[in-house]
Formats: sequence, structure tokens, C-alpha cells
Amino acid sequence: MTSLTEAYVDSLAPNAGAMKNGRDLVKKNSFPVLRRTEDGTLLFGECKGSGKEPYRCSVDFVQADSPVSRCSCPSRQFPCKHTLGLMYAYALGKPFEQAELPPDIAEKRGKAEKREEKKKETEAAVANGEAPAKRKVNKSALAKKINAQLEGLQLLEKMVLQTVQGGLGNLSKKNIQLLEDQAKELGNYYIPGVQAELRELILLFDEESNREAVYSKAIEQLIRIHSLAKKGKAYLERRLAEPDMPLDTESTLEEQLGHAWQLAELKEYGRARQASELLQLSFLSYTDQARGEYVDAGWWADLQDGTVHATRNLRPFRAAKQLKEEDTVHAVVQTDELYQYPGEINARVRWDKGTFREAAVQDYKAVKEAANGSFTEVIKQVKNIIKNPLANRNPVVLIAYHTIEKSGEGYLFRDKQGKPIPMSSEMIATPARLETIVPLLQEEELRDQAALVMFRHDVDSGRLSAQPMSIITDSRIIRLLY
Repeated sequence: MTSLTEAYVDSLAPNAGAMKNGRDLVKKNSFPVLRRTEDGTLLFGECKGSGKEPYRCSVDFVQADSPVSRCSCPSRQFPCKHTLGLMYAYALGKPFEQAELPPDIAEKRGKAEKREEKKKETEAAVANGEAPAKRKVNKSALAKKINAQLEGLQLLEKMVLQTVQGGLGNLSKKNIQLLEDQAKELGNYYIPGVQAELRELILLFDEESNREAVYSKAIEQLIRIHSLAKKGKAYLERRLAEPDMPLDTESTLEEQLGHAWQLAELKEYGRARQASELLQLSFLSYTDQARGEYVDAGWWADLQDGTVHATRNLRPFRAAKQLKEEDTVHAVVQTDELYQYPGEINARVRWDKGTFREAAVQDYKAVKEAANGSFTEVIKQVKNIIKNPLANRNPVVLIAYHTIEKSGEGYLFRDKQGKPIPMSSEMIATPARLETIVPLLQEEELRDQAALVMFRHDVDSGRLSAQPMSIITDSRIIRLLY
């Protein structure tokens, strides 16, 4: 508690507005009551609100690395401005009266301790070779949901068939509006992932877009939707016949159909690993209009085996103000337990608890050693991935290059065998293009380094191109996206 700083409180704020509002409460002396326990693990008090009664707020630091904020206000923002203000008041040196631990907080701590004990007992049982207790399946509810999903997929197949038979060139505003209405209707069938793929198709036909330019992308998206409907139906029919069948953990099909994986499920299926170290190589925030959410995406190198993982912090438009926006991370994250979602490449990962340490030379060297220096192998790997219509269309790979060279009006990577990979900046829009960024690199950064690149297959030309996201040297990471 003595180390509670303004910068740390800033890091807990979900957005800049919450940060400002929390500080303003302190400036306005809105806390008539400020208290702390003798051991310093709990801050609590009262904050003036718009009503007669003050808001009762607290921040529990019984687990120092994951404080728990509580407040009687109706805000859905977490932490709310009142608990942020409480922490700012302490960080700014406002006087706090020493007081006993409130009974309601003591009760909540007791329940949390019991949950933690049960979790440890389960972990110990698994460590001793005992199988974890499997969740009971409500077969009636499952059958109802699957039947609805199958009905939705049949509707989707019908839409795809009608669109193809009518011809993309004949799509009128009326047809597009009909597709939009049908996309909304899919929201009733428990298949949000499928619904988002249809919206992705509709967005391609924005009335201001060049129709000729989007036909190839539209055909690619139609193939993806058709494949999702076909594979989804076959999978759901098997699950309907065998309710106790394990969930698919080898592909992203469950997630594409709309399943929201719980951490307990991932652990049950053996997709949790103890003590991992991750170094973020690239970070990007973008808007996903089809899914109606803001995405904070990070790509991380696993320092144990060099695998490139991804993180995605999703903030739906309607709740964006209440959810914390992620930021780039430069330190090495040491996780207590790493959860990995199903997926072939760049599998999404999450963790509950973690600590940070400063990145060192050996970390950068570990990343470089994990990079693949054979472009022949890299291209083969990427092509095998994109052959699957449901796979990640933009796989991200760590490559080791011999040189970065000028090629016509653009640039390319070349490996030691002379194999080239052309660079592109068409996948991720950035303020500065390659022709502006590459000349800024130092001479030593153009030779014998590693790069994190995002691949894209051009349907028309049949060629692969790669957008550099970061350059990794022996001493630093040069991030090319911002």
C-alpha cells in the first residue's frame, strides 16, 4: 500500500475520462470520509454523489497484484470514478483515518478464501493424476440451442445460394438491405460469429465502394461463409447426436459459431500451462464494425519456445466507456497460469495473474533465435494455413531475414538462400507507409535481424505478401505499427 502511486492508479483506469473524473473528485474534496485498515490492505470511505446518501466505496489490496474495487454507485464502469478517486486521494497524500475491517468486507474475503482453497484442492488433485470433475451437460437446453443454431445455418446457406445465383454484379441497394435485415435475424439463432461473417460481406458493398475492386474479396468471403455453414452444420449435428461429445479444441470452429470459452473450460481440456514468460512484439487497436466492437490486439513471443500468441481485448460499442482499454506493454510478462484458446496459429491467450520484469538482451536474442530463417519453409507453412477457408486469413509469423532491400517502388525481405518475400502495407492501415519508415532504419537493422510479419494472400494474383509489424534486434524491438 505504501507504494500506491498516481501512475499505478492511472493504469487501472478504464479510460482517460475515468482518470480525470477520479482526480477531480479529490480536487473538489468529495470524500468526507477516508479510512484505511491498520495493515494497509483496505482503503474505504464515502464519496458525495448526486443523491442524499453518499456512495460507499472501497479498494481491497489483500492480493496486492489484483486489487478489488467495490462501490454502491450504479455505474457499470470498472473501476468507477469513486474508487479511482479513493486511490488517488491516498496516492496524493490525503489523510486517512485508521479503522477496523468492515464486517461485509471480512465476509467477502472469507468467501474468496474458500474459493481459492477449492481451486488449490482441484489443482492438487490434477497434479496427482486425478481427473478433474467434468461439468454436467444440460442435455435438454443444449439440444434446444443446437436446433436453433442449425436453423440459423440453414437460413445462412439459403442466403448464400440466393446471392450467388443472383450474381454479385446484380446486387442492388434493395438486395443489400435485405441481407442486412437477414443478418439482424441471425441474432436470434445463437450464432454471433456467423452473423459477424455475414456483416463482413455486407460491409464490402458499401454504396461508395468501387464494386469491381471488392468482387474478389466478396467471393472469398462467400466461400468462407459457405464453408462455415457446411462445417458448422456437420459439427452441430454430431453434438446433437452425442451431447457428451467433447468440444472441438483443435480449431476455432466453436468460437466462430459463437461459443465463449470460459477459463475453467480451457483448463478442463488441458489448455492451461504454468509459469510462462511473454514478450509483446506488436500492438494495435482497431474497430471491428462487423462485430460491433473495439479490439486491442497484441502479438507476443513465448520466450520458452518462440511461439507467437495473440491477445484480444474486446470492447463492444455499447459498453466501451465502461471497459478498460488495453495499451502496449514493453516489459516481459511472467504469468502464473497461461490459458490458450483453440486455434492453429497465433492462438489467443489469456492470464489472470502476472508480474512484470524489464526486458533484457537475452530476451531479444531468444526471440531472434526462434525466428524461421528459411522463407521456403515460411511460405509453405502460411500456404498450408490459408488453404483452410476458416483459418486465420492474416497469419502472423516470426521470420529471420538476411537483408531488407529496395525493389522497384517497394521493399522486400530476402533470406540467406536469396528467397524474397515482398513487403506490403495494405493489410493494416498506418499513417506512415513503408517507403517512409524503411529509410529511417539504421544500416545494421537492415541486415540479419528478425521481423514479425503479417501475411496476406492476394486472390487475384495468387501471391503472398507480408506487412512488417516489428523489427527485433539483439537490443530492442522497433515497432512499425501505431
